[in-house]
Amino acid sequence: MEAAITTCYRHPSYETYVSCTRCERFICPDCMREAAVGHHCVECVKEGQRSVRQARTVFGGTVARSAVPLVTYVLMGLNILVYLAELVRPGIVDRFGMTGAGLTGPDGSQYVYVNGGFPGLDVIGVVDGEWYRLLTGAFLHLPPSGSSFGSVPFGVLHIAFNMYALWNLGRVVEEQLGRARYLALYLLSALGGSVLVYLIAPLDNTVGASGAIFGLAAAFYVISRRLGRDMQAVNRFLAGFLLWMVISAGFTSWQGHLGGLLTGAIVTVVYAYAPAERRTTVQASVCVVVFAVLMLLVALKTSALLG
Repeated sequence: MEAAITTCYRHPSYETYVSCTRCERFICPDCMREAAVGHHCVECVKEGQRSVRQARTVFGGTVARSAVPLVTYVLMGLNILVYLAELVRPGIVDRFGMTGAGLTGPDGSQYVYVNGGFPGLDVIGVVDGEWYRLLTGAFLHLPPSGSSFGSVPFGVLHIAFNMYALWNLGRVVEEQLGRARYLALYLLSALGGSVLVYLIAPLDNTVGASGAIFGLAAAFYVISRRLGRDMQAVNRFLAGFLLWMVISAGFTSWQGHLGGLLTGAIVTVVYAYAPAERRTTVQASVCVVVFAVLMLLVALKTSALLG
């Protein structure tokens, strides 16, 4: 009597006598996956992967199998692409830079803002509802020959320094926080920097990722303390950032630097010390609260400027 012919459950045309040691379905070589004992089918392997708890850092970030800092790469790419766009169309800086309150004439000339505006001149900036400037300004940098913002012409050094800092800080912070938390931290720090500029110096025009970079510097400090690392080198690093903020106050926006630093510190402290059993909920809630507070401050300042 002949034995019954068995075929692969996924490929009926393939004759096989090997079965999955877990579900006992017959599988062909294309469907076999090595196991501790025998072979498993594709579905059993997937089911096993879903049931395995994924490792996480103390901040809740997923321990990635790949060390590629994807979000850092994307952020750097966006900054560089926007900078190239500025070279082609310099007007992008004036259109999307962080302008709190300003006036523009029919010929495009810009004037200092006065409360409530001025007859014949159009109000521009966050005060006129252009809230997107609070974030878009963080992806712009000074053109090589300076700009109508009247800042010291750093040229390519402006973006080069920020991208260098983003590369060095971003990889470390992203590895510990995970992609979602890291992106939220970066954007909130950038926003916090712009909001402090708006609150203290609404007539200034600023561009640059420095607010977000200072937020990452604060995050690196908090992360290092939480992980119990040697703080001597970390303290020197942060002291260098603070010294740069003081030295550069005459030709950069110290308000943007300080705002990003404070926002990044607040968010990362919550990331680091949120209770493990409710970690994700607490972290997400505080990010929402920080965002809401920043928007409330913008609304109050706008009301005051409109008189």
